[in-house]
Amino acid sequence: MKNTALTHIHESLGAKMLPFAGYNMPILYEGVNAEHETVRNAVGVFDVSHMGEFLLTGPNALALIQKVTSNDASTLTIGRAQYSCLPNNDGGIVDDLIVYKMKEEQYLLVVNASNIEKDWNWISSHNDLDVEMKNLSDDYSLLAIQGPKAVEAMQSLTSKDLAAIPYYHFEVGDFAGIENVIISATGYTGSGGFEIYCKNSEVEQVWNKVFEAGAAFGIKPIGLAARDTLRLEMGFCLYGNDINDTTSPLEAGLGWITKFNKEFTNSENLKKQKEAGVTKKLVAFEMQERAVPRHDYEIVNAAGNVIGIVTSGTMSPSMNKGIGLGYVTVENSALDSDIFIRIRKNDVPAKVVKLPFYKK
Repeated sequence: MKNTALTHIHESLGAKMLPFAGYNMPILYEGVNAEHETVRNAVGVFDVSHMGEFLLTGPNALALIQKVTSNDASTLTIGRAQYSCLPNNDGGIVDDLIVYKMKEEQYLLVVNASNIEKDWNWISSHNDLDVEMKNLSDDYSLLAIQGPKAVEAMQSLTSKDLAAIPYYHFEVGDFAGIENVIISATGYTGSGGFEIYCKNSEVEQVWNKVFEAGAAFGIKPIGLAARDTLRLEMGFCLYGNDINDTTSPLEAGLGWITKFNKEFTNSENLKKQKEAGVTKKLVAFEMQERAVPRHDYEIVNAAGNVIGIVTSGTMSPSMNKGIGLGYVTVENSALDSDIFIRIRKNDVPAKVVKLPFYKK
């Protein structure tokens, strides 16, 4: 079990620690609902240092990224980030990731913690272009400072104008007394804020100064349990639940990051799938009665026939109702379709809805 550079701080704060993706991670501090509300209404900090970072450098760095990712990274300029995925050869997804253009001929790929080795091996296996690859995952920490008060709370820590950094853009500069920190206007909560990349040796200083600066704004540490409820209210996919090695980006509603103006891994087959139409789709649904849908619950139609499966589900803290994502047959995927979630032999009514669940 790996620890992050901040594990001792989480333990001293009384966090409930559990294994996650091979790391000892803080799951809860004061409770999911309270932590969730902190991020929705004020500002909270997640230690997500378990995430993986690969640095790709060289004249062919872009060509390699174009070959292995579904989105079109040629549109990136320095200081911009892009959500993308790594398709496999069988119509599924190796992982989803964020691509940062750091400099000309240099890109940072941020991947899921559970897939670091798998992604490294996958990208390496396609690197016949002499691209220099560095796995920085064990050397870097990542803090997600999220919430509507994040900009105001953190502005005193940097000379960069935080309010001027657009969504999915980033700056490299001073932060909390540390130089060359990546300040990225990205996140997984839908409530705004930043992700801060720094070295392991620097992150404790950053953490402490972040909490000093945020004290007047009600800042609190937030665990991974609330991260899950926050991302689900926005309908953001979680690898291993909503997307995996067997789900195609088109089935998962990720056609918007699947660009056919270039060739990439399995692009021909995915193009054929787009032309022919998918047979199942990832949909969002709200429970029509008080009930909580859970991962792997069956989805059925009015006749009781199984039409799909729940991939993510929870009781929404913001809306106080059961919400979920799941794959259903295309015939049952239209907005306002009536579906049923099989919960302990009871078929509980639900309705297909438009994302996001949570609207500010």
